[in-house]
Amino acid sequence: MAKKNTRNTKNKIIAAAWSLFYEQGYDNTTIEEIVEESGTSKGSFYHYFGGKDALLGTLSELFDNKYQELIPQLDGQMDSFDKLMFLNQELFLMIDNSVSMDLLARLYSSQLITSGRKHLLDHNRVYYKLLRQITAEGQQNGDLRCDVSVNEFVKAYALCERALIYDWCICNGEYSLCQYAKQMMPLFLAGFRSKKEDNL
Repeated sequence: MAKKNTRNTKNKIIAAAWSLFYEQGYDNTTIEEIVEESGTSKGSFYHYFGGKDALLGTLSELFDNKYQELIPQLDGQMDSFDKLMFLNQELFLMIDNSVSMDLLARLYSSQLITSGRKHLLDHNRVYYKLLRQITAEGQQNGDLRCDVSVNEFVKAYALCERALIYDWCICNGEYSLCQYAKQMMPLFLAGFRSKKEDNL
């Protein structure tokens, strides 16, 4: 139980921080405000983070927490490809509505130059585990092609998401990421769908 409470405390701090970063900007947000917004303590904050800058690397955890929330909403009768498109839409809607584009761009930049941990490529994340699970189910159900490995498909899916986010950032968020992805993700990944419909 202690481990769950520990995780909840950390998640509260992360969620509060990113909410404040979006509302009032990174530079205008203090650690005291994050602690107050999260309903935790300064001791808890420094237990997990050396300072405010350390929170910039937690965006992947914020995304994973969103995926955890979405898992119960996945309809067991839904085609696996459609499940993946649903996850993409919900995540990108969250980005559109609550993630600062400047901070997202900063995270992507840091992942390019860091010699340390590349959070976005950590295959132990909820993100990758869930994608692998849905892809494997899709292949078993005949929704997705079986001549492409699960890992190859997941890599292609993640690559498409990163490409869309990167383009959105360099275009200064001048369009809705969610709406553009709704058009483009199915087009980018259509070749991975099973051809079973053609044989009906």
